[in-house]
Amino acid sequence: MNISTLGTERQNVASADLDTMSALEIARVINAEDAKVASAVEKALPQIAKAIDAIAETFRMSGRLIYVGAGTSGRLAALDAAECPPTFGSNPKTVQFVIAGGDRALSRAKEMSEDSRQAGPRDLALRKPDRRDVVLGVAASGRTPYTIAAIEYARKCEAKTVALVCNPNTPLGHAADIEIVVEVGPEVLSGSTRMKAGTAQKMVLNMLTTAAMARLGHIYGNLMVNVHTRNEKLLERGLAILEQAAGVDRTGASRALKASGNQVAVALIRLKTGLGCAQAVKKLKSFKGNVRSAIESS
Repeated sequence: MNISTLGTERQNVASADLDTMSALEIARVINAEDAKVASAVEKALPQIAKAIDAIAETFRMSGRLIYVGAGTSGRLAALDAAECPPTFGSNPKTVQFVIAGGDRALSRAKEMSEDSRQAGPRDLALRKPDRRDVVLGVAASGRTPYTIAAIEYARKCEAKTVALVCNPNTPLGHAADIEIVVEVGPEVLSGSTRMKAGTAQKMVLNMLTTAAMARLGHIYGNLMVNVHTRNEKLLERGLAILEQAAGVDRTGASRALKASGNQVAVALIRLKTGLGCAQAVKKLKSFKGNVRSAIESS
């Protein structure tokens, strides 16, 4: 694999003398390079939108979004998957991840694992992907054998496939149904794609799941109404959401939340419609978790 020609592997002229700079100079160089990431992501928005629609449709069909990646890319994908249930109240099985080297690779580098074309399909096969699912491969280089082979396997299983890469014309991009290319260019530390490329990947992954959940109505306006209230901070957040969305005071919000089994979405529906708890739960279920539809139908 010759990666020397990739944009993410080239030497960055702006940071050529990085080891001779002061702390402030280094910080300024990194900050200036990081500022380029958002515009790179912006150029990929049409492809990102296609992926959002595909993921939202998958969720509507009770399918899954399964991330596949190695190294930094795999860890970022795992992070996004882990944060969906507490943010959107989604089933932990709805957004999953497969990472080269297994769960141990989340906290300890397993670089050799990403070279295996056999391991990618083998690990993904354990999730039994099918036509209802979206399998999304993440790799800055777009040339990771583990991830490419997994995406190829997913297509054989008739799953919808997406590639998130930071270089154009890559094997991973060509293997997927939808290709998202975010060209961030050379890294401040040459080849260290945990930097700009990683930031870009995190931005796109945030967009994909947040937008898909928004399309399904698992938020209300821009409020996180399916937040889990399992600690003091999250409980406070849930109360603030109810105060803002339902126009009640803290006492009213607290009373409604407690009576709704600490389910913010159910409490909101009750406050907005006057329904009882069981009725609100039934209404929300009938609209497949779409909070606004549940409220407006009442």
